[in-house]
Amino acid sequence: MITLLERKIALRYLITKKKDGFINIITTFSFLGITLGVAVLIVVMSVMNGFRTELINKINGFNPHLKIFGDETGQLNLKNLNNNIIKDISDEFFLSNSGEAVIIHNSYTKGIVLRGYLKNDFKKLKVINNKNFFGNKLLSYNHISIGRELSFILNVDVGDKISIISPSSIMSIAGSLPKQKSFIVESIFESEINEFNTNIAFLNLRDLEDFFDFNKKDRYLEIFLKDPKNILDKKKIFQNAFKDRLINSWADLNQSLFSALKVERNVMFIILSLIILIAAFNIISGLTILVKNKTRDIAILKSIGVQNNSIIKIFFLVGFLIGTISTFFGVIIGIIFSINIESIRSLISNLFNVSLFPEEIYFLSKMPSEIEPISIIIISLFSIIITCLVSIYPAIKASKLDTIKSLKYE
Repeated sequence: MITLLERKIALRYLITKKKDGFINIITTFSFLGITLGVAVLIVVMSVMNGFRTELINKINGFNPHLKIFGDETGQLNLKNLNNNIIKDISDEFFLSNSGEAVIIHNSYTKGIVLRGYLKNDFKKLKVINNKNFFGNKLLSYNHISIGRELSFILNVDVGDKISIISPSSIMSIAGSLPKQKSFIVESIFESEINEFNTNIAFLNLRDLEDFFDFNKKDRYLEIFLKDPKNILDKKKIFQNAFKDRLINSWADLNQSLFSALKVERNVMFIILSLIILIAAFNIISGLTILVKNKTRDIAILKSIGVQNNSIIKIFFLVGFLIGTISTFFGVIIGIIFSINIESIRSLISNLFNVSLFPEEIYFLSKMPSEIEPISIIIISLFSIIITCLVSIYPAIKASKLDTIKSLKYE
């Protein structure tokens, strides 16, 4: 327990006199370093959280949140969807199938993924209902819907014909030949992720099954949830309803991507934490010099009966106050910058006539930022704990001063 006397002495030492100018400089650098480190950490973590959320939203706006596959016989008991809990958390259910093929137009060939939907299901997809969709929303037989980037690459428009080659073959007089069929471009979609616009196309489900020689038992069920967050908990709900069925979530299908983002986030946290660590070590220098300058005060305190534990508490409290106050200001500055990061980006871009965060590269109209309270708590605790740890050595050193020698040489 820290007494009132210990607090008063610590505050007096924290606000040093003009004659202790060098200590003031070191304390100021420690304060600014920790404040800057905490603020930068919060801003960077918030921007990375924002990127992750935006990426998840873009992926989930195009791909299903859950995929449920049939058993060995291809059976999918759709009656399980009548479960009240499943109804409450689900938005749409679609039967689907997919296969890989090669698209040909003039002299250009490209591998693509073909996804099949029934007519009435296709028009419910989010990517079909955005403002950049062009063409017919009904996926008719012998027609195909392609991404905008792919349409540019192939130089085709709605109404043009393209050919698709299947990996499966057909027997002819000349022997085994690749299966090939022409489709009319019925629509052109544009998702927010360029890779989808280039590598994915849509067919009517029956056309796709005929083309790849699939059976109905090869179909899987796509689930779009009202809220794709906490996907693991929601996956368990469906797993209980569809026992012994393979279920993949959007997190499972993009595991490597989000693992890489997590590693990058952790590495950034470690690197930027070094700013706080370096600033905290300045506290050791500041407190060591403070102990040297306050040798006479320490000797007097000991001579009037102040215990070593109290001396330790006084100098420890000085370091703790520097760390806590600077962390507090760092949190405030970090939150303000995180909230206004897009305005700051626009201001810098306009002032210096440079393109920060160009939309054509990042496919985002503004710099994302998402403040996580848990991240702020972790950063704050890390900063305060580090400053407390580096304050221990000078505090103990102060308590071990020899009173008689200290007074003798004053």
